[in-house]
Order: sequence, then C-alpha cells, then structure tokens
Amino acid sequence: MKLIIAIVNDNDSETLTQAFTAANFRVTRVASTGGFLRRGVTTMLLGIEDSQTDAVIQIVRDALPSKGEEKRATLFVLPVHHYEQV
Repeated sequence: MKLIIAIVNDNDSETLTQAFTAANFRVTRVASTGGFLRRGVTTMLLGIEDSQTDAVIQIVRDALPSKGEEKRATLFVLPVHHYEQV
C-alpha cells in the first residue's frame, strides 16, 4: 500500500479532484499554505494499492500538464505498512 501526497495550487485542486474521482480514487483535500510567496495550496492525500501508483501519477500529468518550466504539482509517494479504518 502507498500514500500519495500531492501538493497543488488552489486553482488546480478542483480539476485534480474531479480527475481522481472520475477514475474511482478517493481523495482527501487539506487546505494549506506554502511556497516562497505563501500562496494558497491544497494538499491531497490518496491511499492506494502499490499497483495503482503509476495510474495516479499519470492522472496528475494528464489533468495538470506543465506550463513550460513551471511545474503544477509536487508528489510524494510513501510506503504504508499498516492502516485501519475505525
């Protein structure tokens, strides 16, 4: 299992949320602030199976293509050793 943390601009968060849910991925959005100019960003959390990692990354690339040198998302892919729903 993996946890993907995706950090995107507030302006892109709805587009990416719709892309994830259209592909049947559940996503949790957390409002956050970051970057040099303290702009609003959204941190998205997705718990996925290992085999789904490439599909999630491709969804981000398709939904938020880079604009020249400007990157539109930062992704962290972390291993999850245990999780529970209570």
